[in-house]
Amino acid sequence: MKIGMNMLLWTNHVTEEHYPIIDTLKETGYDGIELYMGDGNLTHYKKLGKHLSELEMGVNVVTGLSPDENISSKDPNIRQVGLDRLKWAIDNAQALKADIICGPIHSPFAFFSRQPPTQDERKRSAEMLRKAAEYAAEANIMLCPEALNRFECYLYNTMADLKTLVEAVDHPNLGAMYDTHHSNIEEKSQSQALKTIAPYLKHVHISENDRGTPGSGQVAWSQVFSTLKEIGYDGWLTIEAFSTIIPEFANAINVWRDYSPPKEIYTKGLQFIKEGMEA
Repeated sequence: MKIGMNMLLWTNHVTEEHYPIIDTLKETGYDGIELYMGDGNLTHYKKLGKHLSELEMGVNVVTGLSPDENISSKDPNIRQVGLDRLKWAIDNAQALKADIICGPIHSPFAFFSRQPPTQDERKRSAEMLRKAAEYAAEANIMLCPEALNRFECYLYNTMADLKTLVEAVDHPNLGAMYDTHHSNIEEKSQSQALKTIAPYLKHVHISENDRGTPGSGQVAWSQVFSTLKEIGYDGWLTIEAFSTIIPEFANAINVWRDYSPPKEIYTKGLQFIKEGMEA
């Protein structure tokens, strides 16, 4: 099992300016980082990937779709734009030497139809993700769509929902991810939710209910760690926490205050995960 840190605590676009942060995370004991992919090109990500390789640090990617890239849309042109956006992310992730692309890649973030999800929407989303997974297979990358809470998404909110998506796509290069923050809102039980998605689980976000330091809030962590052991999960445990360092990005995801100091999040968070898995 490997422990990672999401760079969204500091930035939504990792550049050379952030190399010292990555170096510090390596020194702290992290096995790798996760970064948001919204900007950049192949040259940029090849250079970043080289730095990470030299540090012997792993890397994963989180990304999303805009309403103009909605792969569940009725409009085939919009669906194609969304597929092209996912292929762009796969190309850059391959240049970065990333293993996983995760996030709400099934539908746009914070976009609502003001109606419950329809089977047609879910069918269109699955069809486009199957095409993306076929493309990802050529790059040896695993796609891991994420179920978000009801305030950020309506298409897939629970692990039961997400399981139907993975089974509809039915491709070896598409699995599922689990986020403790979203599950804390949507699920009756962290343990049962993990067991529901266990056959397809490829990635885990360790995130407190308020997005601050893991272990400082209300998530049922004993259930999380004991169930991860029970189901034999051996992938990444990546801390996802947010701050107001980049105001434009923070405002876009409704982050209005700092929940914990960044240093506390990545130092105490790492120790908390280690102790939780050993307990």
